Amino acid sequence: MKTMAYALNSLPLNTLIGPVSRATAALARLDERVARSPVRDGFVERQHFADAAAALWLAGELVHIEDLVLHDAHMDIRTPTHELTRAHAVLRTRRRIFAQKPDWALGRDGFLALTGRGEAMTASGQKSREGQGAGASSFGADGRDDVEDDLLAEEFAEIDAVLARSSRILSGADVPARKEETSRRDRPEPQNGLIYDLDWNEEERLAEWQDVIDRTRDLPVVLSGAILLEAWTDIEVLQHAAWLGPLFCAALLRQEDLSAHHLACLHLGAKNIPRERRRARNRSDRLLASLDAIHEAALVGLKEHDRLVMAKSQMERRLKQRRTSSKLADLVEFVLSRPIVSTGMIQEVLKVSKQGALNLVGELNLREMTGRGRFRAWGLI
Repeated sequence: MKTMAYALNSLPLNTLIGPVSRATAALARLDERVARSPVRDGFVERQHFADAAAALWLAGELVHIEDLVLHDAHMDIRTPTHELTRAHAVLRTRRRIFAQKPDWALGRDGFLALTGRGEAMTASGQKSREGQGAGASSFGADGRDDVEDDLLAEEFAEIDAVLARSSRILSGADVPARKEETSRRDRPEPQNGLIYDLDWNEEERLAEWQDVIDRTRDLPVVLSGAILLEAWTDIEVLQHAAWLGPLFCAALLRQEDLSAHHLACLHLGAKNIPRERRRARNRSDRLLASLDAIHEAALVGLKEHDRLVMAKSQMERRLKQRRTSSKLADLVEFVLSRPIVSTGMIQEVLKVSKQGALNLVGELNLREMTGRGRFRAWGLI
């Protein structure tokens, strides 16, 4: 554990000022478009899915957008994997942050809730789960998935622990005898040495990172965000939720009104930056990579927004001379809010039969995304 505070007295400002200006301009331009956009809600929801998948990609795991969308709609076509559960946790956290006031995430209550500390996370998790429901999707997510995912994640953690213990026993290592198991809900927050590094003092690391927040308040907001991104990685704040750092930085950009109408997709931006730059030995290079990640997030958002606006315009041409009772307009809005939609999802949201859903899909000329005969899903061309 580092004993000295994160150093801020040797920032290469001459090198950083150009990228800071470029990223600031791009983010402001994107937010201005989103603020007055006819596809604002759909754009924001799609960004949540894309950033959640990118967060797992940066961690070395592949989660398909299709599986994430279906899991979110409680329509899995196979047993959810550990990686999919983690991606859904990122998705729910993004929704939760965006559903709250801009200053909530970095405030005391938000910070405690998101990091699982203090009164915001009770032993049973009830208070946290109620809060997560506030950020749920308008298409039927009601907090029930929070409970299921938390229990599933706990089951996976226990399975990982058993496998690790078994491997140590087979290799001949000394393994302490198991203590008598208490009820899962009555257990305190002990950290299993097979899952957690017991010398990893997260409280000190969180305090150090919060100190960086305080010391960068007077800097330009994008530069402050880039420093916090780099510091989160450098300090290695949390053992099992490294994806929270970029979400906190995105919340900072929103809190300072630079991205007031959307939550920046910093994982998605970092995905376009080579790993050699993101993990460079020189801190100046890592800061430049963080700034470029923020800039890339804005550029990707601009492209996606323009694509959605064009797609909405093209689909609305098919709505002319339709009856007022037609479900086609509702399908347009639904398709714009999800990377993909399945027949079952359309049936549930639009309250139509399976054949009715297929007929509506055919009228919009949507693209079939899976290439399968069963469990098909559609998206924008």
